[in-house]
Amino acid sequence: MKKLLKLLGILLLIVVILAALLIGVLSVAEYKPADREPVAVSGTAAEELSPGSTVNILSWNIGYGALGDNADFFMDGGKNVYTADRERVGNNVAAMAASVSALDPDLLFLQEVDVDSDRSYGMNQVDIFRTVLSGRVSAFANNFKALFVPYPLPPIGKVDSGLLTLSRAPVSSAERISLPCPFSWPIRTVNLKRCLLVSRIPLAGTDRELVAVNLHLEAYDSGEGKAQQTAMLAAFLQSEVDKGNYVIAGGDFNQLFSNVDAGAWPVYEGKWQPGLVEASAFSSDFSLLMDPRVATCRSLDQPLKGADLSGFQFYVIDGYIVSANVEVQSLETLDMGFVASDHNPVQLRVRLVP
Repeated sequence: MKKLLKLLGILLLIVVILAALLIGVLSVAEYKPADREPVAVSGTAAEELSPGSTVNILSWNIGYGALGDNADFFMDGGKNVYTADRERVGNNVAAMAASVSALDPDLLFLQEVDVDSDRSYGMNQVDIFRTVLSGRVSAFANNFKALFVPYPLPPIGKVDSGLLTLSRAPVSSAERISLPCPFSWPIRTVNLKRCLLVSRIPLAGTDRELVAVNLHLEAYDSGEGKAQQTAMLAAFLQSEVDKGNYVIAGGDFNQLFSNVDAGAWPVYEGKWQPGLVEASAFSSDFSLLMDPRVATCRSLDQPLKGADLSGFQFYVIDGYIVSANVEVQSLETLDMGFVASDHNPVQLRVRLVP
């Protein structure tokens, strides 16, 4: 018995040492972006915008190509970590790239775009979307970068992912602005570092800009992180409007806007609960826009394919916030059936009011 206890003690000590070493390595390798840092703008674009121009915008969380209708995911109550094989990831990304190419937006906001992650088999999805949308400039900002995510089993592994914006009009500069992170050490070392990807588009004949903000707000915190990130977003957008700029912010808010009636998509007990963005958090200079006629997101607690849709969980959490000098001409959630992603794209057509 003494020998057994000694052996168990040695094994426990080894586990503790290995865990400490892993935490140490992850702490040293932690992605620590600055509060604000410039982002490279790639490519060329020739189409100028000016007051009076119309702009077609598309926002789509592509779920790193691995969250199609076959997928469930452990963070949403499902079972799987790796939710698609290499072939399925390739098929999903190819299908979404073809849809984006056909829709041909002037401004594209993509979320959950992988550059080199184990979960998407090292596929560079940024290059794929840059290739299918030629004649545009692009900017990419990481919001999830980890040497190795050690949980659950099998572990998530390496992640290099973020936000991608493509524009048919030239972008004078792009910037990554860090949002508050609700997680503390050591969980913080392998968690998302949410941000705003801000692209500035000069407007011909003026000293003003169209400020395009791509975002993906917090999903799995207790609510405090969402509130802090929303407050920071509101303050930033207001500062741009106060300069006389035009503002369009779009993406996956992981929250419903309080001014949107999503009663057709009730949230069931025991499912992931989205947050609520109070419209009053934004001044009268802004409109908060979501199209609830079609769900923008589906639950990943189970695969969609073959499920009983009568009790399936759907959400409305993707949309836009636009300034008062941006006239909304149409807003539509495009029903793609969640075949290639757990989100539907949301299309917005606007006019920049002179």
